[in-house]
Amino acid sequence: MSDYLVSVLLGIVEGLTEFLPVSSTAHLRLSEVLLNVPLSSGYWKMYSIVIQLGAILVLPIYFRSHIAKLLSSFPEGEQKDCDYLTHPLSLVMIAFVITAIPSFLLTKVIGKNLESLNVMGAALLIGGVVMWIIDAMKARWEKAGPDAPGSPIHTWTMDNIHGGQAIWIGACQILSAVFPGTSRSMSTIAAGQLVGMSRAAALEFSFFLSMPTMMVATLYTLLKSLTGKDENPIGVHEITHHQWVILAIGFVVSFIVAYGAVAWFMSWVRKRGFAPFALYRILLGVAVLAWTAGLIGK
Repeated sequence: MSDYLVSVLLGIVEGLTEFLPVSSTAHLRLSEVLLNVPLSSGYWKMYSIVIQLGAILVLPIYFRSHIAKLLSSFPEGEQKDCDYLTHPLSLVMIAFVITAIPSFLLTKVIGKNLESLNVMGAALLIGGVVMWIIDAMKARWEKAGPDAPGSPIHTWTMDNIHGGQAIWIGACQILSAVFPGTSRSMSTIAAGQLVGMSRAAALEFSFFLSMPTMMVATLYTLLKSLTGKDENPIGVHEITHHQWVILAIGFVVSFIVAYGAVAWFMSWVRKRGFAPFALYRILLGVAVLAWTAGLIGK
C-alpha cells in the first residue's frame, strides 16, 4: 500500500475519532499496527502528532462565534453574575491546569501505556460500560427537559457551569491521559453528566476544554520530537519532500473529516444519547483484548 493511501486512511481515522468518545489514540494505534506503519520511526510518530493537530484546529473555527461571545462578556458574563474566577473561560482554564500538572508529572507512565494494547483494550471496555451506565441513568431526565421537577440535571448549557463541576471534570480528564483508550471526550462527558450537566452542556464543555489541553500536549510532544528530546527524534531538515507531502495529506484529511464529525456529533447528542458509542467501545475493547491474548486473528 502506498504511503499516500496510508496517510489518507490514517487522516480519516484521526478525524473521525478525535472528538467522538471512542478514543482516537487507540484507533490510531490499532490502525498503524494493521497498516504496518513502522512505529519505531521518529517520522511516523511525528506524523501522528501532526494529523492530530489538524483535527484540533477544527474546534476554534467551529466554535468561533461562541468563543467570540465569551470573550466579549469576560469577566462579568452575559448575565453579569461572573468574575475572573467564575467566568466559563476561566473555568475551562482551571480544568485544564488540574489536568495538565498531574499529566506532565506522569509522562513516563503515559508513554509506557501508549505502547500497551492491553491497556487500551481494557480502557475501551471499562469506559464503554461506565458511559452506558451513566447515560442510561440520565436518559429520562434528558427527555423530560429543564422544567422537570426533581431532575438531577441542573446545568443545561456550558455557560452555566460552576467551579465544582469544572474541577471535577478536569480531574477526571487525567484518566484519559494516563490510560490511553479511555478517551478524553468520554471521561469529560461522563464526568459532566455525573455532576448534573446535560449531554449537550457536558459535550460542549468537553470541546472547549480540549482546545488548550490538546493544543499544549500536541505542541509539546511535537517540539520534543523535532528538537531531539524524544526517544525517536527527527529534525525538520531530515524530512524529505515525499514525507512533507504525506504530512500535508494527513493534516488536511484529518481537518476536513474532523470538522464533519464535530458538526454531526453535536447534532446527534442533542437528540440521542451515547449508548451506541458505549456499545461500540465495549465490542472493540473485547476484540482488542481477545486479539492480544491470541484468541482471534492469529
